[in-house]
Amino acid sequence: MPTTISILFIDSVHPLLQKELEAAGLVCDLQYEWDKAIIEKELPNYIGVVIRSRIKLDKEIISKGTNLKFIARAGAGMENIDVHYAHSMGIHCLHAPEGNRDAVGEHALGMLLCLFNNILRADNEVRHGKWIREGNRGVELQGKTVGIIGYGNMGSAFAQRLKGFGVSVLAYDKYKKGFSDEYAKEATLEQLFEKADVLSLHIPLTEETHYMIDKSFLEKFRKNIYLINTARGKVVKTDDLVQMMKSGKVIGACLDVLEYEKISFEDIDQSKLPEAFQYLIKSDRVVFTPHIAGWTHESNEKIAAILAEKILTVLGLK
Repeated sequence: MPTTISILFIDSVHPLLQKELEAAGLVCDLQYEWDKAIIEKELPNYIGVVIRSRIKLDKEIISKGTNLKFIARAGAGMENIDVHYAHSMGIHCLHAPEGNRDAVGEHALGMLLCLFNNILRADNEVRHGKWIREGNRGVELQGKTVGIIGYGNMGSAFAQRLKGFGVSVLAYDKYKKGFSDEYAKEATLEQLFEKADVLSLHIPLTEETHYMIDKSFLEKFRKNIYLINTARGKVVKTDDLVQMMKSGKVIGACLDVLEYEKISFEDIDQSKLPEAFQYLIKSDRVVFTPHIAGWTHESNEKIAAILAEKILTVLGLK
């Protein structure tokens, strides 16, 4: 039977988190296979839950956590936790966007450079004995304007990585003001529509941002643009993205996330891969990665260290 100082680990995380918590006298109970029914039954025995994305901690589950003091997500996004309800029960909701911000910033830049310089296509051609130079002439970042939506941990990390490339960075954040710095200038959406050559998304998935990037949104850009999405798949309406690629409004896209991902982010729902996705995977104007922008060895450890600090602070052990 778990003790009153036990913490339930629903997902695997870097072992540093368990080490730090146990060093503080807490008990870590690793139960990666428990289903929803077992979790609901056993939850009253725990003071905390550690999760990544395996299941959704909805109101029904959280209501069973009568002794919970915190829910900690090993990552940045919190859409798989009913944060509002948890707060109403006095439960702290913790996450660690500081831990993978650097990884996301580097990855977004890497994807953009791959797209601009036709690196994936050229690599494939050379491997098949084709030496095509003119057909793979690239585009330079220098002189371009990069528009960032969301200037929190991820957006600011991407802006920092852009310094030195000779670009102008404009950032829009609906919930922040006065954040201009040496890496980006605060801007309105209208200024992004007018000036951006590249649009990079760094916003959480909420009711407000679901399908925020649709046909009508993309048509507002004066220039034809490149799109980067390392945020959440359902922020972009894929059908509309394809329409805009076909029309030339979107020149190319870097997609680390897709709206077809399962809730765990560990796979694509194979039963829901429509015609729009088939277009994207056949296009050499798209660079894909499987939701790994924040998925480095370093970020894995940093997330664990940051969560340990936050958990111990909440429990008054720091």
